[in-house]
Amino acid sequence: MWLLIGCAGGSGAVVRFLADRWLTSRINSAWPFATLIINVTGSFLLGLITGWCARHTGFSGWQTILGTGFLGGYTTFSAASVETMRLVHEKRTIAAVGHTSSMLAACVIAAGLGWAVMTLPG
Repeated sequence: MWLLIGCAGGSGAVVRFLADRWLTSRINSAWPFATLIINVTGSFLLGLITGWCARHTGFSGWQTILGTGFLGGYTTFSAASVETMRLVHEKRTIAAVGHTSSMLAACVIAAGLGWAVMTLPG
């Protein structure tokens, strides 16, 4: 199990790196949109996985491998924190607060939507 989690985490980090490069090359902005998009999509996917596993017992191993491993490597709290500090360092305090609050709100909403999609009756 440890090996699978590690491989999944490494794979998630590679996908994040590639996604960040791809998004950054297409979005020309001083605002760190790539990290926001990556963290929101990762939160949505984790909500989907967690919601699915909540309805289907016996799959907690997959939740750990995909959620903790792959999506733990894919999403990045540390990059978001450094980007916020970069904005503070550039004396863009309002942008830093906006970045932090929008990241938190969007990620929580995305995770909730993913959970809801998988746990709706039907």
